[in-house]
Amino acid sequence: MITLYHGSNQEIGEIDLSCGLPDKDFGQGFYLTHLRKQAERMALSKCQRMKGVPTVTVYEFDEAEARAAKLRVKVFDKPSEAWAQFVTNNRHASRTGFTHQYDIVVGPIADDSMALQFRLYEEGYITLRQLARKITFPQQNSQHFFATKRAADLLHKVEVFTL
Repeated sequence: MITLYHGSNQEIGEIDLSCGLPDKDFGQGFYLTHLRKQAERMALSKCQRMKGVPTVTVYEFDEAEARAAKLRVKVFDKPSEAWAQFVTNNRHASRTGFTHQYDIVVGPIADDSMALQFRLYEEGYITLRQLARKITFPQQNSQHFFATKRAADLLHKVEVFTL
């Protein structure tokens, strides 16, 4: 059993996967982290862009339940060429039609300020290996992405707190 945190500008009632923004690192869905401080930073950041109250919704997630349900899970242990390609594909999904078949994806966060690096890679100025190194977020981070209702139904809300 692991504890996962979702930072937002409001409490999450029922998880609605369609509320997630498209073209994010692992696709459109529901993102959480096992790092409480990261979720708190995300909540504060979202409130700077939107109205609301910085709120962290806390969930328990049983990985054994996911295995028993035979969910398709992809884990990127660290930034790599495969991770960089996956992030690139997802960040352009609305333009290219890219989709993946995973219910859950776990891995590092790509630095959102790195749009130039993605463009340099797309135009062939840097390699995939260079891209992976350049887009690695400088702080310790983690994201757990839930892409399907079947996966999100395994998240059990345990607490909500505001900052």
